[in-house]
Amino acid sequence: MLRIAVQSKGRLYEDTMNLLNEADIKVSASKRTLLVNAQNFPLEILYLRDDDIPQNVASGVADLGVVGENEYCERGAEADIIKRLGFSKCRLSLAIPKEADYQGLSWFEGKKIATSYPVILTKFLKEKNINAEIHVITGSVEISPGIGLADAIFDIVSSGSTLVSNNLREVEVVMQSEALLIGCPGMTEEKRQILEQILFRFEAVRQAEDKKYVRMNAPKSRLNDIINVLPGLKSPTVIPLADEEWCSVHTVLDEKRFWEIIGKLKEMGAQGILVTPIEKMIL
Repeated sequence: MLRIAVQSKGRLYEDTMNLLNEADIKVSASKRTLLVNAQNFPLEILYLRDDDIPQNVASGVADLGVVGENEYCERGAEADIIKRLGFSKCRLSLAIPKEADYQGLSWFEGKKIATSYPVILTKFLKEKNINAEIHVITGSVEISPGIGLADAIFDIVSSGSTLVSNNLREVEVVMQSEALLIGCPGMTEEKRQILEQILFRFEAVRQAEDKKYVRMNAPKSRLNDIINVLPGLKSPTVIPLADEEWCSVHTVLDEKRFWEIIGKLKEMGAQGILVTPIEKMIL
């Protein structure tokens, strides 16, 4: 049995639970219980505050944890990064009042900066030889300049709408962040085997992201041309039809290039194009 620490609320919680669900690991959605067993997999879910996850994984209270890279770096806990999960992406940035005349990092010299991430900010300022006063605050950091508590802020930015609503503008991106799967050093072989199963399922879900399964009827006279424009995993599947002049072609397309390729296929005579989503893909 493995125990995984998961943020108890927020976007990271929702993204993590969606990933577990897509990997067919069934977990109760109730947040009233601190520790919940998966119904069909040897996994326990431990709900914690995001800033408590790195230390609890490093100390062995949990075997695994899903945590934002920002929290992992800020806490400095000795937990291993097992996998970058590619969701809950954001950035840590410096932001100042919208009307301020910003000419570069020297603007922050002697200023007071409010943040919930003093470790990351201290390291950055030291690297840039900027002397600024760091004011540690929890909660709504973005209101600090407006009430005279600080000259600037250093905080998480996703869409940037919170900055705009507080008359702030982002001027320096210090760090990019995404969800990480972290692990406790020194897991037993039995637990590592369960971890391998989890990683296998997560990778199958990731491989299917933004992919479409495409089937079409194609004239055999243009088959080579059609195959040449299809970026399949290896090569498309070609199936004979009752009409000897036609065949059925099956392949997988990346959604980013979908319309570009479909247009070319139509020009080459492909018909009856059927597109379906892919839930899992195992390479």
